[in-house]
Amino acid sequence: MSANAPIVVKEVLQLTSMGVNLQHVTFTNTTMESEKFICVRETGAQNNLLIVDMASPQQPMRRPITADSAVMNPTRKVIALKAAVQQASGQPAATGNSLQIFDLDTKTKLKAYTTTEPVVFWKWISPTKLGLVTVSSVYHWDLEGTADPVKVFDRTANLANTQIIQYRVDPAEKWCVLIGIAPGAPERPALVKGFMQLYSVDQKRSQALEAHAADFSTVKFPGKDAASTAITFAQKTLKDGQILSKLHVIELGGAAGVAPIKRQAELFFPQEFQDDFPVAMQVSAKYGLIYVVTKLGMLFVYDLESATAVYRNRISPDPIFLTADSPGTGGFYAINRRGQVILAGINEATIVNFVSQNLNNLTLALALAKRGNLPGADQLVGQQFTQLFASQQYKEAAELAAESPQGVLRTAEVMEKLKQIPAQPGQKSPILVYFGTLLGKGKLNTIESVELARLVLAQNKKDLLSNWWNESKLEASEELGDLVKQAGDNDLALAMYQKAGTSSKVVGSLAEKGDFEELMKYSGQTGTTPDFMFLLQSMMMNNQEGAVALAKMISKQPNPPIEINTITDLFLQRNMIREATAYLLEVLQPDLPEHGSLQTKVLEINLITNPQVGDAILGSGSFSHYDRPRIAQLCEKAGLYMRALQHYTELPDVKRVIVNTHAIDPAALTQYFGTLSADWALECLREMLTTNIQQNLQLVVNVAKEYTDQLTPKSIIEVFESFNSYHGLFYYLGAHIAFSEDPDVHYKYIEAASKIGQLKEVERVTRESSVYPPEKVKAFLIEAKLPDARPLINVCDRFDMVEDLTQYLYSNNMLRFIEGYVQKVNPGKTPQVVGALLDAEASDDFVTNLIISVRALLPVESLVEEVEKRNRLKILTPFLEHLINEGSTDVHVHNAIAKVIIDTNNNPEHFLTTNPYYDSLVVGKYCEKRDPNLACVAYKRGQCDDALVECTTRNSLFKLQARYVVERQDVDLWTKVLDPERENRRQLIDQVVSTALPESKNPEQVSTTVKAFMAADLQSELIELLEKIVLQNSAFSNNANLQNLLIITAIKADKTRVKDYIHRLDNFDGPAVAEIAVGYELFDEAFEIYQKFAYKVEAIKVLLDHMEDLDRAMDFATKIDEANVWSELAHSQLEHGLVAEAIASYLRGADASKYVQVIDKSQDAECFEDLVKYLLMARKKVKDAKVDTELVYAYARINQLGALEEFITGSHQANLQSCGDRAFNEGLYEAARILYARIPNWGRLASTFVRLHRFQDAVDAARKANSPKTWKEVCYACVEESEFRLAQLCGLNIIINADDLEEVSEYYQSRGHFDELINLMESGIGLERAHMGIFTELGTLYAKYKPEKLMEHLKLFSTRLNIPRLIRVCEDQQHWKELTHLYVQYDEHDNAAMVMMSHSPDAWEHVSFKDVASKVNSVEVYYKAISFYLEEHPDLLTDLLKVLESRLDHTRVVGILRRAGVVPVGKEYLLTVQKSNLNEVNEAVNELLIEEEDFEGLRSSIETYDNFDKLALASRLEKHELLEFRRIAAYVYKKNLKWRKAVTLAKQDKLYKDAMETSAQSGDAELAEELLRFFVEERERECFAAMLYTCYDLIKPDVAMEVAWMNGLTDLAMPYMIQVMREYHGKVDMLMTQRRDAEEQARQDEQTARDQEAARNAYQTLMPLALPAPPTPGVPQPGMDMGAGGVPYGGGMPYAAAPQFS
Repeated sequence: MSANAPIVVKEVLQLTSMGVNLQHVTFTNTTMESEKFICVRETGAQNNLLIVDMASPQQPMRRPITADSAVMNPTRKVIALKAAVQQASGQPAATGNSLQIFDLDTKTKLKAYTTTEPVVFWKWISPTKLGLVTVSSVYHWDLEGTADPVKVFDRTANLANTQIIQYRVDPAEKWCVLIGIAPGAPERPALVKGFMQLYSVDQKRSQALEAHAADFSTVKFPGKDAASTAITFAQKTLKDGQILSKLHVIELGGAAGVAPIKRQAELFFPQEFQDDFPVAMQVSAKYGLIYVVTKLGMLFVYDLESATAVYRNRISPDPIFLTADSPGTGGFYAINRRGQVILAGINEATIVNFVSQNLNNLTLALALAKRGNLPGADQLVGQQFTQLFASQQYKEAAELAAESPQGVLRTAEVMEKLKQIPAQPGQKSPILVYFGTLLGKGKLNTIESVELARLVLAQNKKDLLSNWWNESKLEASEELGDLVKQAGDNDLALAMYQKAGTSSKVVGSLAEKGDFEELMKYSGQTGTTPDFMFLLQSMMMNNQEGAVALAKMISKQPNPPIEINTITDLFLQRNMIREATAYLLEVLQPDLPEHGSLQTKVLEINLITNPQVGDAILGSGSFSHYDRPRIAQLCEKAGLYMRALQHYTELPDVKRVIVNTHAIDPAALTQYFGTLSADWALECLREMLTTNIQQNLQLVVNVAKEYTDQLTPKSIIEVFESFNSYHGLFYYLGAHIAFSEDPDVHYKYIEAASKIGQLKEVERVTRESSVYPPEKVKAFLIEAKLPDARPLINVCDRFDMVEDLTQYLYSNNMLRFIEGYVQKVNPGKTPQVVGALLDAEASDDFVTNLIISVRALLPVESLVEEVEKRNRLKILTPFLEHLINEGSTDVHVHNAIAKVIIDTNNNPEHFLTTNPYYDSLVVGKYCEKRDPNLACVAYKRGQCDDALVECTTRNSLFKLQARYVVERQDVDLWTKVLDPERENRRQLIDQVVSTALPESKNPEQVSTTVKAFMAADLQSELIELLEKIVLQNSAFSNNANLQNLLIITAIKADKTRVKDYIHRLDNFDGPAVAEIAVGYELFDEAFEIYQKFAYKVEAIKVLLDHMEDLDRAMDFATKIDEANVWSELAHSQLEHGLVAEAIASYLRGADASKYVQVIDKSQDAECFEDLVKYLLMARKKVKDAKVDTELVYAYARINQLGALEEFITGSHQANLQSCGDRAFNEGLYEAARILYARIPNWGRLASTFVRLHRFQDAVDAARKANSPKTWKEVCYACVEESEFRLAQLCGLNIIINADDLEEVSEYYQSRGHFDELINLMESGIGLERAHMGIFTELGTLYAKYKPEKLMEHLKLFSTRLNIPRLIRVCEDQQHWKELTHLYVQYDEHDNAAMVMMSHSPDAWEHVSFKDVASKVNSVEVYYKAISFYLEEHPDLLTDLLKVLESRLDHTRVVGILRRAGVVPVGKEYLLTVQKSNLNEVNEAVNELLIEEEDFEGLRSSIETYDNFDKLALASRLEKHELLEFRRIAAYVYKKNLKWRKAVTLAKQDKLYKDAMETSAQSGDAELAEELLRFFVEERERECFAAMLYTCYDLIKPDVAMEVAWMNGLTDLAMPYMIQVMREYHGKVDMLMTQRRDAEEQARQDEQTARDQEAARNAYQTLMPLALPAPPTPGVPQPGMDMGAGGVPYGGGMPYAAAPQFS
């Protein structure tokens, strides 16, 4: 098709190149719902579904999916599948379809549904909804939610017996159209009929029409306010023998009573296409065109709005059966029967010219240009605008300008014209119509945005401007930002400046806003450096807080552009002390040593001007490097004594300041002492006490309390004592004593309290403290002789100095305190008081009365002890009797009375026996030396075992001891007395055996004694004791336990007596005793015991297990002849390996209980014939599969195959599988064959046949087993035996499993069978279940062994290969061309390009390389490709650079060309990319143009692209031999403000006009004057005159007159002078007028002031005298409480609202 044709048609894809058979390129097998996907169903031996993503068509997706139809979602990778419902027999059902929707990305099923009637057509009517057409109805199925398909309408009768080819729904889903075709009429059968059903969803009505194709669209018809929904359809019918072909456009859903708009046009079919008919229709929303496509490939293009024919041509030689809309291009896709996928659309560059020139339809051409913003209508639009403007149709002209295609009328000139037109009454002005149209259409350009802003801001409607900016309707520019900023919206202006890239304005706005963080961020992004000094000075005048924030931000930068000192001086120069302080506090926060002077400065200025601020700064602690002595002096002068103290470092200074306690916060001063050393602190405390002890005592005490640990209590006490300040000492120690454990501190406190009369505190401390020195305190208190003895009582009582206390009190006749002490303070110390009184020879009456007064409160034991020491025990008798009479049960009372009775021998045995309260141990000890028998009485009464045993032993009372021990029945006591270490044990045992135990009639006593003997291991003594009890007819002779004990003891101690005891005794526990006998290896005795008590099984176990006498056991079993006995014998025989004998014994005992062990032993001994007999017996008793299993195995081992077959054909429970495996493993292959065949286990049977070398049978068995393991075993065996035909049959069943493929391949290759392996793989790729691994492995084999077949294989099966694996193989085998192909298929274009360059002789091809290079991701590959082409193919470099142009770093490319010295080779490329305006590119182009002496091209280049080293170029050109190049040099100098250099060059080449223009543009009066004098010197009179006018503003009149007069050029200068005089007179007149106006204004202002003064004073004379005068501002009124400024509190103005003047 011609390049100037209005329609562009190109092939984008060929389905057959993807392996699609043409038989599948049909209407039923191929679907294309949108421009995104194509779906092809491949049916045959193997059903596949091919999905082509049009974004990457070279990577189709082929899936093994069986379906009757498949349609892809128009926007997502979601597929809908339809299949016939299967009956139970597997045949398709008569009715209904199964519908399923899958998400291919997530591999999940989204929805499924089964219809009750077949779906004959379906398609996606929206991205979320499917339209389903059945034989009778149409349904919609929503992808979202869980709803089933919903019926929309029923099909009309005209669609019966038709093939549905299209179904469409309008975007609002209010209209539906269904298209079907049917065979033609008999008279014209080739002309297919078309039928259409149009359905209204709102009206629920259908209309049947004849049409072949239809589509819905949205169109704005002329005269309509809003867009309408329209249906377009094409029909071709046979009527009365005539063929009618029409296109219809009909408006749908119009207002009631308004006729719908209808358009129609003829479809002109050429003569050879008379039987052709429309098959598809697409409406382009982008261009408003209708595309009608016929079956034979004809394309009709019509205008949608007017139904005007635009174009007709054939776009495909093959029939087209499918189309899809392409909204992105404004065209459509079509698929023909040859598999071509065609994209057709309009040619934007030529369509408008074609319509306007070829069709001569200017209206349609203009409409198309507006609709699609197409080029080619500039002249038409301009002419129409001129006509409208001339006819005063301003509104229409404004709309035309706004909607002009390509924006050709959107210029400043057009806007200026529209602005000049005033608005008509009741209508908008043309300029507002213009802007309104643009805002409704899209975005304004820079000029329009500024102009609209001026209009809106002039009307004070800034909100509209903000809204348009937020909607991105305006183009940012500096001028627009300035307008908005003038209107007061700084934020919006800032946004505009930022978008426009005006750095200086952005910086200024951000600084004014105070957003310095954003300012720095912006500066970093744009690379600009703000003038911070200027910004700071400006803000100091206008925004002091902002200036502080800016200063802080500046100083926080890594390398601050302004020093901190400089900024500080700027603040201080303006007396901005507060701001300077705030700034310095922020920037000096790091507290660095180098900031010491600044820290001192900020403190100085504040301590001098505002000490409170200085104090706060010092209090913050943020500075540490300032001049501390200087600051200390300033603080002292300012009265900040605390701060001065903190900064002084000399003791005299500190002592001088610290006495000003009246002006120092006590808490702060106290805290300050914590910073001083202990010596300095003590000196300061002395200084304070010396200066004013009354005023400072409390403060000194507080300091001493706070810093006791640092100053030490000792030092503090010395300070107070040096001033004899017991009050200070008392208050200090009173606070410290609770935390101190220093005895001296406590003593000093007691002393100070005593000195100042604080006796209560003395009493408290002596009572509560535990650390004071008691002796020292006692001595002090005795010496002090305080009237209150309680402190001394506390000390002596707590520290056990009662005797001293008693003596002090008794000697000072303070008997009242003695009585009070023992009665109230501590009755427990009465014994010590009594002892001290007795030592002091106090009267007995006083002592007795004192004791009785305390009575039960005193400790009797201690009292008795104290009195007993002094041999005065009788003195307590009245007291003790008094307590007993009162009913006292105190043990100490009764102990004491017992001692008195024993001493007086007043019937003590009776007392000891009957009194229950005394302590037996205490009293017994007291009796031992007096009477041991009394002691034993006391001990026995209290069960004092140890004491009694010790007493009886010491006094040789063993009979008494034996009786006590037997009666006591205490195991622990027996253990002690029978201890082998005791010297007197034998005497005790003799007394027990001879006296104590025979006397006892208590069985428990006997039992305890026997147990004690046993525990003490007294076996011989125990036997002696038991024989005396058991064998001598005692009361315990028939005791079973004692008989057991006697025999057991004999077993342990005297084995010779055991048999005698067995025969003499009958009442013992036989089995138990026998077990013990066995334990002591007395097997004969145990056997006799079991025989005596008839335990036959246990008896034979003794023979078998212990005596291991099988012969004796055999005799015993024969004698007894019991089954249990035979079983025990059999068990033992089995354990001893006598398998045959054991089986015989088991048979005699009919015992099958241990059949498992018998089986194991028989197999170990290989006694299979005996095992068969045993198992036959066992089967009758045991129903266990193991018995039958082992019987089968035994038959196999003895080779009784007949019996084996007979047995397994009968009823049994044998595990034939395990039997077969065991037989197989042991080489019994015939038996294994019988068993595997019986099961059947085809896999193992196949293995058996392999062992028997019956390979055909093995293959048959493997086929039935169908197991990969079996197939591999048979296959490998066949390979080893060279049975390759059978091996291939097996291999085909193995390689379909991807996991086993590699193993098979390695097996073949390891044995060198390469051809056979390739044959196997070639057969494998034809399998229905062939997978990627087979194709990949075959490719690997081709690469290794048949490389000539590799490329063909890669091309045929590229989509079914594991490309990464083949890439590695091809690299190893060095197949470079094939490797490149694989990299391309795998989208690794970088690697593909590198391979092509590295191995160019084999892999490189220019066209392929360009295609690959355009898809490369790594930019480094581009530059390697350029170097490669420079080396090997420089003639093709330009072609490559064209392809890579958009992806290259042009600067780097220039560098490569320069290094290679071939810059001219890339000239075409450099000219193409020069639009990027890069320095390197521009300089390279300029150099080429200079070398080619193309001055016009050079001038154009430097005018268009300014990014190059201009001065270097000018310097080079000014020496060029050609004039035009030197002129360009002057031009460059002029552009770079090098005016003098440019003028000099122009003068040298006599280019005087250029020189004059340059001087005028420079604005340099001196340069202009020099040029003027140059013209005079050169006698260039005309140039002199021209110079005066060209540089009129630069040349001074006096200079011009002087030069003209001196050189006779006055005539030439006279016009200039006339103009100067006229200009000067005009300026003087203007100044005079301004002066008169100013004077007049001053007079008016003065008069106004006088009038106002008179009006203000008028109240003073007009008010009546009875009323007070109105209040005068600033003068308080009587009786009125005045607020600030003389205004009464409560608000409002004074009475009568007198005017206020400033």
